[in-house]
Amino acid sequence: MDLVKQVVKNVERRSPGEPEFLQAVTEVLESVTPVIKRKKAYQDACILDRVVEPERVFMFRVPWQDDQGKFQINRGFRVQFNSAIGPYKGGLRFHPSVYLGIIKFLGFEQIFKNALTTLPMGGGKGGSDFDPKGKSDSEVMRFCQSFMTELQRHIGADTDVPAGDIGVGGREIGFMYGQYKRLRNEFTGVLTGKGLKWGGSLVRTEATGYGLTYIIDEMLKDAGESIDGKTIVMSGSGNVAIYAVEKVHQLGGKVVTMSDSTGWIHDPEGIKLDLIKDIKEVRRGRIKEYASEVKSAKYTDAGSSKNVWTIPCDIAMPNATQNELNGDDAKKLIKNGVKAVGEGANMPSTPEAIDAFLKAKVLFSPAKAANAGGVATSGLEMSQNSMRLNWSFEETDAKLKRIMQSIHTQCKDAAEEYGCPGNFVAGANIAGFIKVADSMMAQGLV
Repeated sequence: MDLVKQVVKNVERRSPGEPEFLQAVTEVLESVTPVIKRKKAYQDACILDRVVEPERVFMFRVPWQDDQGKFQINRGFRVQFNSAIGPYKGGLRFHPSVYLGIIKFLGFEQIFKNALTTLPMGGGKGGSDFDPKGKSDSEVMRFCQSFMTELQRHIGADTDVPAGDIGVGGREIGFMYGQYKRLRNEFTGVLTGKGLKWGGSLVRTEATGYGLTYIIDEMLKDAGESIDGKTIVMSGSGNVAIYAVEKVHQLGGKVVTMSDSTGWIHDPEGIKLDLIKDIKEVRRGRIKEYASEVKSAKYTDAGSSKNVWTIPCDIAMPNATQNELNGDDAKKLIKNGVKAVGEGANMPSTPEAIDAFLKAKVLFSPAKAANAGGVATSGLEMSQNSMRLNWSFEETDAKLKRIMQSIHTQCKDAAEEYGCPGNFVAGANIAGFIKVADSMMAQGLV
């Protein structure tokens, strides 16, 4: 459709040097082409041109002092992308790779992911090129306090509610929340992922990994199967991967690989989760340590030509980072008999990989659907904060499972309605887009 091509061309012209953002925009807009053709009112209201443009972008200097007394300078970001259905909601990422294009890509994806959760949350994202790895707690605290000193001007419980992401866990959320409370003199639900003793929600830690596993199980059930007895290959060893392993084990599956930036492990007898948790959550160590302690495991360096996707499996879960699974990887998985793929990371599969999975009729749940459990439970935390309540683990987990089931149903129904049954990539984009577009239409030209 000429209109979609023109909007993509405009994004490319106005956002040069931001390939991740352009990739995300292209995927969504190509998916919603049938909707635009059917609903001329969207064309008249320039919905496509408006939805790809952030409502606000903040970029700021973050000065801090290291333990040697030297001054350090990082760059901070917050992109408030779309508030049509609720306050901006999205994580903060602390990683050297962070730049404006990454934050815009993540914020754009967040719009539609949040819409799928059924909760009233708009889309946003933020972060910094600060690297918390190797930093002392005192250094991380000083950075977080400086970062929040600027960010607090732009956020609020009814305006913009950040959460954690890569490099931002409970420690970082705590330091930032303390500084927000100190500066604003208010105790509100302005950040999610808080500690359980001061406003956090049970299941928030587990939510993304649990939700990923729930939605894969739903896809398999539609095909008359389940996770029980299946072999799972996954990348990553952070929060998402760890709790995906936990839920897979509860549902009777076996995970045989995990990875980090240094390399990956293959344990054909099944990953020993307690050891992984000790290495990653207690020691803050590297995945290589697992192989040195478990005889059945083999470690492969990240520089090797082989990766986790060469291991035969029933289910694949890319849980590490964007564009980690390419077309060749997808072909290897298909050749080895993969039945289902669920994206735990944000946009971890390249367009070529997605095309290969869809053509091979592999069940494929894209990130904006499959990893929405984290933001869904953040939304539940916001609700509990507003009501000054705490729900039990079982109650919150049950709500999360129902949300993931609803997301799968929305994707399935939208794909069928617009002529691409079984294509959950298109279904997720269409279902999320229609909810946001209708809300934008109702609120006028803003």
